[in-house]
Amino acid sequence: MQQIPLGSTGITTSRVIFGTLPLGPLQAGLTPEEGGRLIRHALERGVSLVDTATLYETYPHVREGLEGFGGEVHIATKTHAPDGATARAHVELALRELGRERVDIVLLHGARIADPFTEREAVLEVLLAMKEEGKIGHVGLSSHYISAIRKAVAHPEIEVVHPLINRIGMGILDGSAEEMAEAIAACSRAGKGVYAMKALAGGNLIAEARASLRYVLGLPGVDAVAIGMLSETEIEANLALAGEGMADEATWQELEKKRRRLRIMERFCKGCGMCVDACVNNALTVVDGSARVDEATCVLCGYCGAACPEFIIRVV
Repeated sequence: MQQIPLGSTGITTSRVIFGTLPLGPLQAGLTPEEGGRLIRHALERGVSLVDTATLYETYPHVREGLEGFGGEVHIATKTHAPDGATARAHVELALRELGRERVDIVLLHGARIADPFTEREAVLEVLLAMKEEGKIGHVGLSSHYISAIRKAVAHPEIEVVHPLINRIGMGILDGSAEEMAEAIAACSRAGKGVYAMKALAGGNLIAEARASLRYVLGLPGVDAVAIGMLSETEIEANLALAGEGMADEATWQELEKKRRRLRIMERFCKGCGMCVDACVNNALTVVDGSARVDEATCVLCGYCGAACPEFIIRVV
C-alpha cells in the first residue's frame, strides 16, 4: 500500500490506520489473540500505523499483532490524563505493555476540552519531557473541538493532530464539518501530520461508508484516517477503497448493511451518572433512575462503558 509522509514528523504512513478501539472491552471484547490476528493481517497488507489508547485496553492486542513482524510499523497512543503524574503513568504503561522503549506518537487526548493548552498544560509539559527522555517520538493532540485544532497551529511542539471529522459533522462540539476541515488544512500547512477519526461517526454512517470515507480522505491536509476494523473483509475493503478508489460492490453492500448501537442493560443500571460525565458528546442522561442514550447524538465511542462501575454499557 502507498506510504505518505505524516506531516513533518519523518514518519511515513499508510492512508488507512488501524484503529484498535473496537477490538477491546469497550466494544467487541476480542481476545488479544483474535485482535492481534486482525492487526497482523492489516500489517501484512501494508498498514503501517496502529492507533490505540490507554483507555482502549488494547495494548495486548497490539503487542500480539506485532509479535515477530519484521516490517516497519509505528504506534500512536493517547492519554486522557487530567494531570502530569497520571500522564507519565499512562505512557509508562504503554511502554511496558507494548514491550517497547519508545512510543512513536503520544497524543494529549482532550475530547471535551476547548483549550487543552491551558486546561492540560501540565500534561503537555510531561509529554514533552518524556520526548526529551527518548520515551516518546512525537507529541500530538486529539480533540473533538475545532477551537483546539485551531490553537494547535500556533504550537510547534504539537507535531500531529487527530481531529474528529465526518461528512455531517457529528460529534464536533463547536461548529461544522466545514469549519473543522478549515482547521485541519491550517494544521497541515503548518507542517503537522493529520490523521482523522470518526469518519463514519462511530458507525452512524455505515450505510454510507464509501462516500463517508472518500469525503474524509479527500479533504485537503488529511494524511490518513484511523478506521476500526473487525474482520479481514473490512480490512481488504477499506484498503482497496483508500488505495485505488476501488471497491467490490457486493462486499460493500454487505458491509453497509451492518448497524451498531449503544446497549445499556437498564435492568442493572443504578443511575450513578458516571457514564453521563464520561460521554464526550452529551448523549447520555439519567431518567427515572437509569441511563438513557440519545442515539441521534451518540458517536459510539464507548467511553461511557469504561466509566460504568457495573460494566453494563457496550457498543454492539
